[in-house]
Amino acid sequence: MKKPEQPDFDEQLRKSFEQSKTGAPAVGSKVRDRFGTDEIYQRVVVYGDYELTTGRRELFFSALAGGFAISLTFLLYVQMYAHFDGAPVLSQLLYPLGFMYIILGGYQLYTENTLPPVAIVLERLASIPLLVSVFVFVLAGNALGAMAGAIVFSETAVVADGATEAGITIGENALLLSPVDLFFKALVAGFIVAGVVWMDFAADSTAARLLLIYLAFLSIPVAGLYHVVVSFTELLFLTLETDASLFAGLGEFVLPVLLGNTLGGILLVTVVNYYQTTIRRLEAVRDPEAEDPLSLTETLLGGLVGRAYVPPKDVSETDERSS
Repeated sequence: MKKPEQPDFDEQLRKSFEQSKTGAPAVGSKVRDRFGTDEIYQRVVVYGDYELTTGRRELFFSALAGGFAISLTFLLYVQMYAHFDGAPVLSQLLYPLGFMYIILGGYQLYTENTLPPVAIVLERLASIPLLVSVFVFVLAGNALGAMAGAIVFSETAVVADGATEAGITIGENALLLSPVDLFFKALVAGFIVAGVVWMDFAADSTAARLLLIYLAFLSIPVAGLYHVVVSFTELLFLTLETDASLFAGLGEFVLPVLLGNTLGGILLVTVVNYYQTTIRRLEAVRDPEAEDPLSLTETLLGGLVGRAYVPPKDVSETDERSS
């Protein structure tokens, strides 16, 4: 059997080691431990594909675990707040722990794991209804997980008396803000989370990811910003400990934060991350023999009229066809 020419053989060998099964680069093409913009985007697209194709049961229970993990952020925040008497930074040093637990552990969190699928929709590989269904399942799971945590903290001795007062203070201070102020604070927090998503796929080690997650999510309480799942936990704890209205809090506190986080994340994905890449951004993850991308109607109403999903290529299958 004739041996392939050396350049072709070397290139095939490199790809076998340096690309995932779905085609996303495992190392940078120019500098091994750094990814280019297009390469980062390809990795985001592949993960977004994974999010959209995960079974809804698995998605929900992973989000349930994520919501409970975020309640740990609330627990540590109120304990530290009580211990340091609300001192800036010191009270917030352990705030990122729940986010680190979720991101490094691969659990589902609204605004973090729900952002990569937005790239899939922008490429017209999936429809908006499919994206919204992922948002709804993850948000519902996160909310139930956070609710379980808030009930445990309120009805047991896990939270000390001083920390209970701290939790009430944090919740009441948030309710003093207007919905407009909450929206814009959450919008900036959405920018930060979307930046974490982008840089997380550029990080080349767990240590780098750990530092990135810690510093980024520490900046949220330090800057007085809001994340929707943490805010929901704060509201639930407040309503369990006081006579504050849950429904009023949902409309005046949680909803503006939800809208701000969502819009902030999507804007950064579209305006910054998407448009800074080139037309070559999907060369490695789109199969030229696959179906055409969704039409505009299918993108807007996929599943109701026409297709809802166009899968990226499987590199192994493509290699088999070309061999």
